[in-house]
Order: sequence, then structure tokens, then C-alpha cells
Amino acid sequence: MRILLLASAFNSLSQRLHAELRDRRHTVDVQLAGDDDELREKVGRLRPDLLLAPMLRTAVPQDVWSRLTCLIVHPGPPGDRGPSSLDRAIQEGRTEWGVTVLQAEAEMDAGPVWAWAPCRLPGYGKSDLYRNEVADAAVTAALLAVERFASPGYVPQRQSGPGWHGTVRTRPLLRRESRRIDWAAHPTEEVLRRLRAADSRPGVLDGLCGGEWFLHGGHREPLLRGRPGELLATRAGAVCRATSDGAVWIPELSRRTPDGRTGIKLPAVSALGDLLPPLPEAPAPLMQDDRDDRIWSDIRYREEGAVGFLRFSFPGGAMSTGHCHRLLAAYRIALARPTSVLVLGGGRDFFSNGIHLNVIEAAPDPAVESWDNITAMDELVDAVLTTTDRLVVSAIGGNAAAGGVMLALAADEVWCRGGSVLNPHYRLMGLYGSEYWTYTLPRRVGAAAAERLTRQALPVSAATAERIGLVDRVLDHGPEEFGPAAAHLAGLLAASPTTQQRIAAKKAAREADERTKPLDAYREEELAVMHRQFFTPESPYHALRSAFVHKRPVPTGPTARG
Repeated sequence: MRILLLASAFNSLSQRLHAELRDRRHTVDVQLAGDDDELREKVGRLRPDLLLAPMLRTAVPQDVWSRLTCLIVHPGPPGDRGPSSLDRAIQEGRTEWGVTVLQAEAEMDAGPVWAWAPCRLPGYGKSDLYRNEVADAAVTAALLAVERFASPGYVPQRQSGPGWHGTVRTRPLLRRESRRIDWAAHPTEEVLRRLRAADSRPGVLDGLCGGEWFLHGGHREPLLRGRPGELLATRAGAVCRATSDGAVWIPELSRRTPDGRTGIKLPAVSALGDLLPPLPEAPAPLMQDDRDDRIWSDIRYREEGAVGFLRFSFPGGAMSTGHCHRLLAAYRIALARPTSVLVLGGGRDFFSNGIHLNVIEAAPDPAVESWDNITAMDELVDAVLTTTDRLVVSAIGGNAAAGGVMLALAADEVWCRGGSVLNPHYRLMGLYGSEYWTYTLPRRVGAAAAERLTRQALPVSAATAERIGLVDRVLDHGPEEFGPAAAHLAGLLAASPTTQQRIAAKKAAREADERTKPLDAYREEELAVMHRQFFTPESPYHALRSAFVHKRPVPTGPTARG
């Protein structure tokens, strides 16, 4: 079928459905919502069989849904209605939820139900859940709905009358005043639910250091205590704030703009800058039991026998210059340990999306910060590529894009979760790319496929990534089960009698490749192009980066990040 995806942003769910539908040989086009006349023109020109809206903040025009079947993916179970469904579920502490695919009609979320799928809501932020448990359920329900639409005679279930046994519950938009935190009254669990329900957008509006800020994300602190609302310490760019019965870590902040909107989201310490009072840095130990999540840290290392696990989790998958330096330092510590297999990643959300565009945009000189960031990424990738005394596995539990994909490809094996989406390209941000991609990408998929992937700049599903050789193994597990499954496989790899032979062969192959063309040559060629793109004011990169950071539409189409 010809399917038109209508979305307010080409985000993680939209990208995943785009890739999954193409895998099933549907012809898929994308239209960003916001211009109804443009939508009408595209519908008239393409004449799609079906319109599917996986992420929509505005209503579909009546003259469109009245002549074309339009299916809306709603992040709530059947009968749930309203624009803040997932936010409310998280803030209320629900643990079981669902995703419904329903037909667009005049009343919002009231149309016939074509399919639905249940999902769990473990204690993570909204954006994490949206990309993982909710996305899994959304894809299951959407693909079933598409299959049913293609089957003659299927009649969707109306949300009223005979046969409808669900409860209809319409709830209004969750507004700022209902999200606010009372630091003196709300216990830590309530604070965490409110922070997690708004972690990506809109954030929780609050007063801090004499200004108004949106707070993004939250992690429990088990030891530090203080007066409710007091800032207690910093860690890895985050700030710790006391609650009525404990404390939480807040990784990111964005300043409220004069018109009341959200400014650039940045690491909390960077956002506050000189407004931040003198606070102690409270670093978390690098080596701690990965099963003990009481101590929050964005980088941690542990071992199981001959396997080392270096996990990292940066908000939005973005890696600033500082992130890269800290991860490289941790990687070098891991290399000093007596292991034969090192697993990089293995967490449940983003692996990496490459350089940190928000930090770059907010820098005094974005060109200089771009250069510092890309060279720091290159140093990290170089360390992985030149590791010859053990096998390195990249375990991609969530999505990855641009330099984050190339970081993963530097490993000997790449494993990813079945729900992962990969964007192995840079073009939609106006960049040529670095991170040794001109070496690693053709080495894996061949020169022709590498050229096609970077030119087409389309999201790739886990199944397609395995088929073309971009990844070695797909693990069909849920977000919570992926890490343990990868750890089990890594243990088997370390115990294999062929592992030492593979390590020796790897070292010989790296030496042969170096003689053919040194890694430094790839890096110098890539960075020569990137330097021009960073330091030329007219370069498309600067306008595209600014549009991405400030959530403005881009004439060239949707970006690859989400």
C-alpha cells in the first residue's frame, strides 16, 4: 500500500514506523503537520491508501479524514482520551498502560478502534518510555491496524454501543500548574513522578537561583539531605536538590524565555553558569554493581568474569566534549582490567546520537565548540578501533544516529535490540561526518551501500541493519531484558575457545589495514571537510543546527534525530 505518515515531528516513533513499514514493502511518504493546505496538496498528489499519524499534536482537517481513512496512534488504552495521556499516566504512578490506534473523527480520540496493545510503564522518564515500551506497543498496534485495513471486511470497534465494554475517560491537557513541585510537601517519589512525566517536554517550571527554569529528568539520591528545595551538590553536570524526605538529581535545565517558552535544554550546571552557588562535586564511583541503581551515574563499569561492561547514558543520546572526555577516561580504565571481552553500551535507551548540538548552539563560538566536540568524538572512536588485546562489543539497546552509529561500528561486533532505529548518516544536519565513518561503514556494508545510506539519509530498522551487515546480531527482547540478554551472550563469547584466536586475528587485521591506509589519514580527510563546514558562516550546518535546537521547521525536511 501507499501510506502517508503524518507527524508533528519525525521523531523516534515516526522513524521506527517508517522503517518497519518499508521493511514490509509498503511505499511510505512523510508529511510534517502544521500546514493543512500542504497536507491537502500532498494527499491529492500522492493519493495514499491510508494516512497514519504516529505522533500528532494537532487535529487532522475534517475534509481530509472524511475522504481518506486516517489512523491516529494514541498513547493510551482504549477509551482513554486527551492530549496528555502518557504524561498523566506517569505522574499518577501507573505501571500498566497501552497504545490504541483509532480512526480520526470530529471528536478527538473518539473514533473506532482498529487495534491496541498493552505495555508496562517501569520507573523511567517519559521520553525513555516513549522510545521503548510505548514505541514497542505502538508499532505492534499500528502494524496490526495496517494489516486489518488491508483485509477486506474488517470492521473497527466503535467506542460506544453494543460490543464496547471499556471505560471512556476524557482528560484535559496537563497544564504547568498541575506539574509544579512543592519541595517542602512532596515526597521524593512524587517529585520523581512529576519530573519524569515532563522530562523531555515541557519540563517542570520552577524557581531556581533567582530565575525561572524548566527542570528535565530526575534520579533518586540515596544519601544527601538538606532543606527542601536546597541545591546540595553537582555530579557530571547535574545538580542535586533536596526534597521533603530525600533528594533528586536533575540532569538538565532550560531557561524560561520572556514569552514563556522553553529555552535551550542544557546540562544543569552549564545552564545555571555563574548563577550556581558554590557546591561540592559528588562523583559516583565508576565501578559499582550494575544491578544497584541507588547511586545515579551516567557512566559506570562492572565485571562478570572475563567480561567488562562499560555503560553510559547521556540525556537525548547527545555527547558533549565533556561527555566524550569522561567516557574515554572510563574506557581507558576498562582497558586496564583483565578481561577478554568489553561490552560498550547495553543500556535501555539511546546508545548515542553523536555531538551535542544544544551545547554547541549555546557556546560563545559554536564553530569552535563543534570542532572540539567532533575531535573528542574522534579520540573516543580511535580508542575503540585501536583496541587489539580483547574483543569489543557495542550493545545498542535504544536508538543511535550519526556519530553515535559510527562509535558503535568501531567495535568488533554490534548487537542491537529489535526495537532500535539506526540513522547512519549526517547529511540532514548539513555535515559530511567524521568518527572514521569512511573506514568503518564501507568495511561493514560495502562502498555502494555506504554511499546509499549516507545519501538517502533514512532511518534503518534493526532487521534491515542485520540484513545489510550494519549490525551482527538482533536481540528480540524488551527494553528491560536487553541488557541481561547481551550480558549472557557476552559471557558465552568470552568462554568460547575461539575468542583468543579472534583477538589475535583482529590485531593482525588492524595492522594490515594500517599499512594499507593509516587511521590518521581517514581522520584527516574527514576533518578537513568538517572544518570547512564548521568555520564557514554560510554553511547549511549552522542554520540546520539552530532549527533543530530551537524546534523550528526546516525547508529540507525532517531531521534524523528523535
